[in-house]
Amino acid sequence: MAQISGISRSFVKAAMDAPFLSREHEHALAIQWRDTGDQGALDQLTTAHMRLVIAIAARFRNYGLPVQDLVQEGHVGLLEAAARFDPEREVRFSTYATWWIRASIQDFVLRNWSIVRGGTSSAQKALFFNLRRLRMRIARRAEDEPDLDIHAEIATAVGVRREDVVTMEARLSGPDTSLDAPVSDDGSGSASRGDFFKDTAPLPDEIVGDSIDSERRYEWLQSALTVLSERELRILRERRLSEEGETLEALGTKLGISKERVRQIENRALEKLKKALISCNPRIASAMG
Repeated sequence: MAQISGISRSFVKAAMDAPFLSREHEHALAIQWRDTGDQGALDQLTTAHMRLVIAIAARFRNYGLPVQDLVQEGHVGLLEAAARFDPEREVRFSTYATWWIRASIQDFVLRNWSIVRGGTSSAQKALFFNLRRLRMRIARRAEDEPDLDIHAEIATAVGVRREDVVTMEARLSGPDTSLDAPVSDDGSGSASRGDFFKDTAPLPDEIVGDSIDSERRYEWLQSALTVLSERELRILRERRLSEEGETLEALGTKLGISKERVRQIENRALEKLKKALISCNPRIASAMG
C-alpha cells in the first residue's frame, strides 16, 4: 500500500506488518476479550485490523479532512466493533468491523466537513457520500440522453427529493468562508466578515441586572410618594409622571390656583420626595445631586 498523505510511513508500515490472524486465532482472541476483558487480546485483535481502518479512511480523504483524524475515528469504530462482536455467530471480525469503522468515519465527516450541516437521516447520508459518484455515472448517460434530468435521477437512486439533491450539491460545491476573512477581496483593511455579526444587544446578566434595578427603583419611588399630600401627588403625577406633562398654567386652572403657586407646590413636593428617597437608601443621595 502506498503511503497516504498525512500519515507517517512508519505508522502505515507498522499496520501493514501486523500479522494476519487465522480464523481460529481471531475467534480465540474475541472470546478471551469478551469473557475476561483481557486488554492484551483486544490489542492483538485491533492491531491486526488497523490496515483495514487505514484502507477505509483513505476512501474519505477527498473531503478535505486530515487523514490522521479519519484514521483515529476509524479506530474508534474498530473498538466499538470489538466491544459488540459476538464470536459465536461464525462471522469474521473484519466483516463485522467494516460497518462500524465506516459508520464512525462517516459521522465524523458529516460533523466536521462543513459549517453548513447536511442532513442526518440515512437517505441524506447516502446522498452526501454518493452524490459525486452518482452524478458522474448519470452524466455519462446524459451524453446520449440530452433531456435527462440528472438531479431527478440521483434523487430516485438515493430515495430523496429532487430539491434535496440540488441543495446538497450546492453545499458540496460551495466552500466555507471564514468569519475571520477580510471583507475586501484584496485583503486590504482590518474589517472581517465576523465584525458584521456582532450582537449589540445587552448580555443576559445585564438584562437581569437592569430589571432588578428597575424594580428596586420603582419600589423606592412608590414608598417615597406616600409622604406627599394629595395635591402635591396630583401635581407631580401630571407634571412629571405623565407622558404629556401638563403645563403650570393649565394645571393651575384645573386646581383653581395661579401657575406660580403650582410651581411652588411642585418644588416643595420634589424636595420632600428627594428626602424620602434618600431615607429609603442613602446610596442614591450622590446620584440625585
